[in-house]
This record gives sequence, C-alpha cells and structure tokens, in this order.
Amino acid sequence: MKVLVTGREGQLARSLFELQGEDVRVVTIGRPDIDLADARSVETVISREQPDVVVNAAAYTAVDKAEAEEASANAVNAQGAENVARSCAGLSIPLIHLSTDYVFDGAKAGAYLEEDATAPINAYGRSKLNGERRVVVACERHVILRTAWVHSPWGANFVKAMLRLAAEQGVVRVVDDQRGSPTYAPHLASLVLALARRIATDAAGIPWGIYHAAGAGETSRLDLAGEIFRAASQQGLPAAGIVAIKTADFLTAARRPANSVLNCEKLRRVFGLELPDWRLGVREAVSRLSAGQHGRH
Repeated sequence: MKVLVTGREGQLARSLFELQGEDVRVVTIGRPDIDLADARSVETVISREQPDVVVNAAAYTAVDKAEAEEASANAVNAQGAENVARSCAGLSIPLIHLSTDYVFDGAKAGAYLEEDATAPINAYGRSKLNGERRVVVACERHVILRTAWVHSPWGANFVKAMLRLAAEQGVVRVVDDQRGSPTYAPHLASLVLALARRIATDAAGIPWGIYHAAGAGETSRLDLAGEIFRAASQQGLPAAGIVAIKTADFLTAARRPANSVLNCEKLRRVFGLELPDWRLGVREAVSRLSAGQHGRH
C-alpha cells in the first residue's frame, strides 16, 4: 500500500513516515514541492504519485496568527483542502482529511459528537470548518478525522512548550478552565494507517464521513501540565511548579474553546479503532524528548 501525505514537516506526517514498513510506503510532501493553494500543483503531484490513499495532514496551524491572516489560513485549510479533495475525486483515490476540535465553540457540557452543531470561535476554526465542508462536496470517498491537542517530539506543541518553560523558570502559569483530549501524534498515525489499510482493501464497504479521533479520556490544561512535569521528573528533566489561572487572565489573539473533548465512540463502533489513554502519549513524548536531550536512541 502506498500512502501520500501532505504537510511533510507536520507532527502527523513525520509520525506516519516513521511507521512505514514492508507492507506500506509513506510518501510525505510539502513546500516547495507542492502548493496546496494551487490546484494544478496538487493535481500534478497526486497524479504522479498514484497512491492508494491520500492523507491530507497539511494545515495552517498558527492559531493566534490566523486572526490577522485569515485569508492565508483559508488558502491552505479551505482552498487547499478542496484542491486535494477534487484531485482525489478526479483520480478515484480515497481521502483521509484531518480536521480539528476547534470547529466547535466549546460551550457544550459534555464530549462533542460528530453531529453536534459547529460554531468556531476563531479564524483557524472557521478555516478548518470551511475545509471540511469543501471536502464533503468535492470528494465522495472521504473520511474526515477531527482530532485535538496534538503533541509529539516534533514541531510546536503544548508538551514541548511546558518542558521549555520548566527549563527556563521555576513556576509556570497554566489555565485550568480549558478541557480536552490530548492526542499523541504517533498514536494517531498508527490509527490513520490502520484506517488507510481498511480503505485500500475494501473501499466499497467504507462508511464515509466525519469521525472523531483523539486520545482516550479527558483532562484540563492544568492537569496536563502536571502529567508532563511528573513524566519529566521521572526522566531527569526539569519540572516546574504550576499556578492555576483562568483563560481570561491569559490573553491571546484567538479565543480557545473551553471544552474541546471529543467523543470517539463512532470511530470505535464503525471501524473498531480507538486511541490509547492520553497519559500514555504524554509519557512517551516526554521519554523521547528526554532521550533526544541525553543522546539516547
């Protein structure tokens, strides 16, 4: 099986590339070799590679910057997603498209279901929802996976930010009124490849549509930081004290949903796929980052 993944430098693409083996070849692509906003560029690459499945993991993810650059966010997250979907449809290639918890406003008390009303409260969320809608129209054979709070040993993410702050200062301020489901990118990558295999072998039997795929369980940003620092202490990395604050005390350009918890039961029920507990991902991420700092492999 050959899988083409957009967003070469992203956390998911790097995780997918690590998992390739004898039975699966993962080809990752990104700028300057492809320009998602250019339909011809997208079609040329997908036509040339002729994959069994395309995974669109590319995204404009600078949430705060997107408030001032919504057109740039839409160029990748909406128009780019549509260009990938149209090319996949034209070449009869199934598409797995990655989306986000930020399509919701965070006002719901419990975990979000796939059919819950979307109402993004920031530019990034609006651009991703726009992309979802365009994918649905452009490519019938699609699976949209909404995920949340993604972290890994690579790129910019909350786990790496907390470890950096712990090394720089003795105490960090963390919001305690945002809840979500942290998702370890390598765990998500394993699930994406399992889904891609299912699609490649039995596309006719796939119930296409939107599914939620996030780390099992839920936590607050505050408790997530605590778990990160516990793991850091066990790995010989600096840990910091934590002061709880409210979102209102931590001003950012973009508003964040207070509740980003995703109900992933549909994915388990339909495909028999689910992600491990979020704590396992945090411990593995910290362990890998520690190994990198200490020269272990």
